[in-house]
Amino acid sequence: MLRHEFQPGKLVAGLFLTTAGVVYAGDAGGLWRTPWFAVIPLVVVGLFLAGVAGMVARSIRRRRRSGRGGTAGPTWT
Repeated sequence: MLRHEFQPGKLVAGLFLTTAGVVYAGDAGGLWRTPWFAVIPLVVVGLFLAGVAGMVARSIRRRRRSGRGGTAGPTWT
């Protein structure tokens, strides 16, 4: 199996969307009552956090590929 890069944004989005599905499934199964609009903030926050996680992961990958390793300039003395 080929290795692939870790994509935390997709993981975060999947967790929040799965949670939204569980909330609606619990409502459909009669375990609790959920207003129709209750899942909207959950999905919006999940997508926002997924975007932030994706941007952070991309910047870390870009920094590692460029070979800078987090230093601001040359390290000669």
